[in-house]
Amino acid sequence: MSNLQENGAGIFCDPSDKNTEKLAFIMKEIIQSSGYQKEDIIFLCIGSDRSVGDSLGPLVGTMLKENQVPYRIYGTLEKPVHAFNLKETLKEIKKEFKKPLIFSVDASLGDQNQVGYVFLKEGPLVPGKALKKVLPEVGDYHIIGMVNYIDPLPAMQFLNDTRLFTVMNLAKTIVKIITQATNESQGTS
Repeated sequence: MSNLQENGAGIFCDPSDKNTEKLAFIMKEIIQSSGYQKEDIIFLCIGSDRSVGDSLGPLVGTMLKENQVPYRIYGTLEKPVHAFNLKETLKEIKKEFKKPLIFSVDASLGDQNQVGYVFLKEGPLVPGKALKKVLPEVGDYHIIGMVNYIDPLPAMQFLNDTRLFTVMNLAKTIVKIITQATNESQGTS
């Protein structure tokens, strides 16, 4: 969807504004226009529960499962998908699905004024980029939550110094966007 690439930033929202509805609408449009059955749509929630800042993905995955979203969810607090098992998880997905529609979800570091924002972008996610990890790109679309900002200090320090409050608010916002899009694409509101 070309309107996701506004100046390369994608579509974004601050949890305090009403743009969450816009993101939910766009996600619903992506799902409905994709032609995919719900069984072939995956939310790949990346991160580790061992670092507050990196726990966004597994928190979102857990909350999506608790909300009984009708799509496949990979990456929860119980079974996180992270740098050490991402390749194995992608092999598992490739083995089970022909060509699924994948939405990747992950935490991100950015500018100080972007902390708390959610971004929806077309194209694959590059996980581990802020930590200079070389991991496979994943997803047809990706959702990132800006958990903290980058400073001259090492990025891992900022993931570890991230406020749990920020991560929880981002997780709730992302889950709200996805569940609203899911309910609307299933014909229920």
